[in-house]
Amino acid sequence: METLTPSQLKEKYDDDWITPYHEIITITDDDEQKVELIEYHPCPIGSDWMITQYTRTSPLIIDAHRDGNKHTYIVKRGHVDLELKPSFQAAGISDVVIDDDEIKIVHAGLAGAGVGAAFCRGKASGVKRVEIYEKGGGSKVGRAAVVTPKYKKVIIGLDDTDIPTQGATWTLANNIANEIQNEKGYKYLEHITCQLFPENPNKTKNCVSIILTFAVKPEDEEDLIQTIKTKLENKTLSDKTAFVVYDKLDVPSDVQKYAIEAKQSMKSLDEAQKIAEDNGIRVEYVTGKEGLIGALAALGLYNNPDEYAKVYGKSSKN
Repeated sequence: METLTPSQLKEKYDDDWITPYHEIITITDDDEQKVELIEYHPCPIGSDWMITQYTRTSPLIIDAHRDGNKHTYIVKRGHVDLELKPSFQAAGISDVVIDDDEIKIVHAGLAGAGVGAAFCRGKASGVKRVEIYEKGGGSKVGRAAVVTPKYKKVIIGLDDTDIPTQGATWTLANNIANEIQNEKGYKYLEHITCQLFPENPNKTKNCVSIILTFAVKPEDEEDLIQTIKTKLENKTLSDKTAFVVYDKLDVPSDVQKYAIEAKQSMKSLDEAQKIAEDNGIRVEYVTGKEGLIGALAALGLYNNPDEYAKVYGKSSKN
């Protein structure tokens, strides 16, 4: 076995057939039974081939998808013996190990996929070290462990920062998230605009709420939350601003159901407060309480791209 840091790997291996991944991030939650593996692929549109091969090959993979060059895998903790087959099962994940402050994921692949297992991933930003067990390339098997820091996902749903005469919640949310990433180094992963009930008489105009997601070290979670609250207090134009916080990989089904209903009908503050309390959702009132209704709905829509922007209502064509 050869153990190298990304800088050592770059210095020792600079072959033309190695193209480094941009960044790799690994996220878990307090249960530590699953990991969300995020890989930014080196090619402009990423690789559907990689997503397909990994899901065919590895039983540890629960879900996988590509969004541009961002590859996201949800994987179970554990070990499996991979049966690699050219073209059909060419690459996959055999081991997912969670230690105190780091996560180790073992990749194996044939030919070019084996090069990716060690050399391409090993040079990525975010990698602490790579343990090379077998060097790939040509027709050979490549197998290596990629070791990364352990991060925790923090999902923020927020609403009601603008007023009829000015403001825009989606832009304010994005600007705040970018400020936090630049100032604190916390990883800003996603911004999602969620369409809610179009006939809501209390809406500013379009009736949307926002999801922000971050990856942080567990010890930084509370600072992230307080920083978001402070920035909203200083920048919101509304007296109804609120946000919710959730730090597990799976959003409760009750919250998901509430979110779909909030796209189709009016919801009350009392109902939102009860669902949040029953499901352990942290609520932060910034300048008022009404924003909780849309903020909770945004959380419920997290990881549901078929519903983010879907429009229900009298004028809908859905």
